[in-house]
Amino acid sequence: LISMIGFSSVVPFLPLYVKSLGTSTSMSEAVCITLVFSGHAFTMMIASPIWGSLADRYGKKIMVERAIFCGAIILALMAFARSAEELVLLRMLQGASSGILGAANALVASTAPREKTGFAMGLMQVSMGVGLAFGPILGGTIADLFNYQAVFYLTAVMIILAVFFVIRFVDEQAFPSLQKTTKNPKFIDAWRKVLRTQSVSFLYFLRFINQMGRVTFLPILPIFILSIIDTPDKINSFTGVVVGLSSVATAVFSVFIGRVGDRIGHQPIVKVSLFMAGISFLLHCWVQNGWQLIILQMFYGAALGGVMTSVSALLALFTEKGTEGSVYGLDSSITSSARVVGPMLCLFISSLFVLRVVFGVAGGLYLFAATLTVIYLKNRGGEACSS
Repeated sequence: LISMIGFSSVVPFLPLYVKSLGTSTSMSEAVCITLVFSGHAFTMMIASPIWGSLADRYGKKIMVERAIFCGAIILALMAFARSAEELVLLRMLQGASSGILGAANALVASTAPREKTGFAMGLMQVSMGVGLAFGPILGGTIADLFNYQAVFYLTAVMIILAVFFVIRFVDEQAFPSLQKTTKNPKFIDAWRKVLRTQSVSFLYFLRFINQMGRVTFLPILPIFILSIIDTPDKINSFTGVVVGLSSVATAVFSVFIGRVGDRIGHQPIVKVSLFMAGISFLLHCWVQNGWQLIILQMFYGAALGGVMTSVSALLALFTEKGTEGSVYGLDSSITSSARVVGPMLCLFISSLFVLRVVFGVAGGLYLFAATLTVIYLKNRGGEACSS
């Protein structure tokens, strides 16, 4: 929760921060805005599976501590960036050394009872959703009242506090399932075993589509909002409210959906949620004012809670105990690869068409994934394979 508040507080105004810094090379501002998102994701894509495998060997708690601490230090350094290019480099370094979500998911999945995996992952989505709700609102308000640098200072201190909470209140050795085994497979062997598990590769595909649809519109969101609101001086605050309320909807529905999934199975929830997300984004193409955007983003946030919670739960159910680090390290890598492609896709589409087309493409991605899910998972045995 604390980490998500800190990290998400800077995301809504990153495109505007890039513009305020300016470029010191021949690189355009549009390219720098894309790289601020994609560069961070690219380095995380490479590093996450390695950190995940190390978590299986040396403990998942220490990986959570490492991810939080490194993220906080680099976040503070971003306040001192002198150009957009320096900000891009710091974001890439943050991606390589951080990765709190993958580390936290692995720790939770390794400790929660299998029959309550959906509820546990739902609680994780609640903490993430509430953090993503308050973070953008906090960051946007501080940016409007003071400046962008003040946001980096405050949130870095906040995230450092999270490290002490983990050190004090998380006792990994309290769980028998986390005791180290005498044999640790090589990284490649561990990853190969996970990918060969039935349905896991398809779940990673769903994660990729979900994350790509989720981040495709972020680089153009503040600019799109400027075109539909009458108070441009409040753009940071309003963008924070839009992102924040969407995250509130994700948080509220995640724990409920997780409990329902534990009872009826998570596969039906994935299918319905993907269709809901697709329809929501298609409706974004006809938004005319800020309130319509907020309502549709909340509708999308609810659908997102279903997709994220159910996919996370199915990954835990379909794989073996003791491999959570590798499973969610690869999961984080897949998510990051989508965050590389998404902003680039946004830049390409927005350079050829009007901004609204970006939302239409995102909706099409979700409907495509939903259709494949209905076809591919139609005859699967569901969560029974977790036994």
